[in-house]
Amino acid sequence: MKRRLKLKPFVLPAVYTLFVGILLITVFLARKTLVGTKEDDTVYVSGSILDSYVPVVNLDTIIMRPYSSDKVTIGKDFYSYEDDATNQANSIIYYENTYMQNSGVDYVAEETFDVQTILDGEVIEVKKEELLGNVVTIRHDNDIISVYQSLSEVNVEKGEQVSQGQIIGKSGTSALNPTLNNHLHFELMVKGQIKDPENYFDKKLGELE
Repeated sequence: MKRRLKLKPFVLPAVYTLFVGILLITVFLARKTLVGTKEDDTVYVSGSILDSYVPVVNLDTIIMRPYSSDKVTIGKDFYSYEDDATNQANSIIYYENTYMQNSGVDYVAEETFDVQTILDGEVIEVKKEELLGNVVTIRHDNDIISVYQSLSEVNVEKGEQVSQGQIIGKSGTSALNPTLNNHLHFELMVKGQIKDPENYFDKKLGELE
């Protein structure tokens, strides 16, 4: 007759505890391996990338006029060699027996009107000149510079960031064009070239040549 092996009471709990411990260790090691692999595959943004970040220009932004009043009209046109004789005659400035070609457009109104920036940008110059009056120059994206002359008031300072449509001053007069009375002389430069502003208003930045 065979003798039956009899286990002591503490053996089964010990075996069960050992089994659970091995199972937990195995799960922990497997989880750690998976986490480590995931971290190794992660691409982190470096400081150099952030330092070289360049804001994306919204090419759908529409260029505004430098005024909002519906009472403003054109007092003197931009001089273009391609215009006919009549338009060119209205684009000549006469000052102290000298004829000069108008490098911008003069906007006139009977009453003083607010002058606003055509796009977001940075004020790069604010000055007062004897012939031109107060002058504000703003640099915009896409190599665009706008110049606002003959201002009676100026509400911005050099280095200031301005938003499209922000009022930067008020129309006024200038000694160079006294017959225009209350007006704004506005000039526009695109990629270093003086352009007729009337050809750019209400256009998207992505449409510029």
